[in-house]
Amino acid sequence: MTPYYVTTAIPYVNAAPHLGHALEFVQADVLARHRRLRGHPVRFLSGTDDHALKNVIAARSAGIPVADYVGSAADRFEALQRRLELSCDDYIRTSSDPRHRPGVEYLWRRCADAGDFYQHTYEGLYCVGCEQFYEADALADGLCPEHGTAPEPVTETNWFFRLSRYGDQIRAAITSGALTVNPPQKRNEVLALVDAGLKDFSVSRPAARADGWGIPVPGDPSQVVYVWWDALANYVTALGVDQHTDAYRTWWCGDGERVHVIGKGITRFHAVYWAALLLSAGEPLPTTIHVHDYVNLGGAKLSKSTGNTVDPIDLVDAYGIDALRWWVTREVTLLGDTEFTTARLVQAHDADLANGLGNLAHRTLTLLHKHYGGRLHPDDGPVAGPGWSSVGLDSACAVLPAKIDAALAAADFRSATGQVTAVVDIANQLLNAAQPWKDAKDPDGDPRRTRRLLSTVVRACRTIATELTPFCPTGATALGEQLGEGERSGPPAPVFGRLG
Repeated sequence: MTPYYVTTAIPYVNAAPHLGHALEFVQADVLARHRRLRGHPVRFLSGTDDHALKNVIAARSAGIPVADYVGSAADRFEALQRRLELSCDDYIRTSSDPRHRPGVEYLWRRCADAGDFYQHTYEGLYCVGCEQFYEADALADGLCPEHGTAPEPVTETNWFFRLSRYGDQIRAAITSGALTVNPPQKRNEVLALVDAGLKDFSVSRPAARADGWGIPVPGDPSQVVYVWWDALANYVTALGVDQHTDAYRTWWCGDGERVHVIGKGITRFHAVYWAALLLSAGEPLPTTIHVHDYVNLGGAKLSKSTGNTVDPIDLVDAYGIDALRWWVTREVTLLGDTEFTTARLVQAHDADLANGLGNLAHRTLTLLHKHYGGRLHPDDGPVAGPGWSSVGLDSACAVLPAKIDAALAAADFRSATGQVTAVVDIANQLLNAAQPWKDAKDPDGDPRRTRRLLSTVVRACRTIATELTPFCPTGATALGEQLGEGERSGPPAPVFGRLG
């Protein structure tokens, strides 16, 4: 099995995490857990982006040293990842992890050796929220299109990177499939950006403006490395790029997959800037960039800077981890922003998990234990009766793993979870048609056939629970333990209790 390396974007820590962060963390975790389930070697990385100018500004406002502010804020993100039950193999903080600075310096020197840096005095409009300069014609009524704030005019002498050299190579990588940007609509947006012509961009900032916070530019301590250059490097600094360690060779240089899960607002940085940086440094590109759209609240994007947020820890406390993880994978669309309400979260959990799968497993196990001591019939072949047959359920279970594989290859979490609920629906329809609760009590009924039917449904539930594990590891594991193995099943007990 080929190695599978999956990463989240590393968030700024200038404010508390919100539901949008949880969305991305859970999506990446599902991909990691799913590949482990299929037997692949997996490495899952997340972390925090500590060197942003907005962190410096936030620390000034709080009246505390930047390092103290960042350390405390980063703790909140790491705590959230534990509450979300993420299966991270590694976690990097760019200001304090000893692997990071040497790796950034190594990449900088490689790009310098390639002749891709030059100094330039630049005057432009800078959005602190995005940590980037904007051309005036890229603004929406003079405001940042991402944050809705007015960028500040800045004049600086910085180091610039020759991005304009790499348009053809980036286009070739994307069109050849060497670098997949998913979904295709996002791929087309990147290609349009490349075709419009790539401009060189500033990759350093005056150390004075950043209060010295950041990684000094090698050979020029008056400048610090631009936060995006710094942050993007985490995907390989965590692997020891500067030493070309065994981990780096295994997870980044081999024939495995190198997958980034990111929000749409930073597609340019990953598909263009990051790709160009790696090409300049002579290092391999990622193989896939999965781009997700946003979660909205009241029609507006969730944003720390505007205060339009939903605390995911509050949601876990109120509704449980399964409900949150299920909502972000079952209800968030592949394309287009998704509106969040607690009513929708409760509805999704109760309809699919409590009333769907939970009820299916509970009523099946109840009948199996009541009439047959909880022991499954050893014959797991198709079973049929008047007007019903298990063939459809057997077939659906057989192809379920492959259908989920295909959906998750495209990061279509909604489709993947839809495949799970479709099999649950088939199993419930089979029980409703066969009505085993009547047959079990009928002295003229066929107890062997009824036991075989219930056993078939239990085995289907086992398949469903296994395939559900990457999405809802807590509930799926509890359900799997209850369903048992072989011919034994555990007694029925509620796993997914109703929330509404």
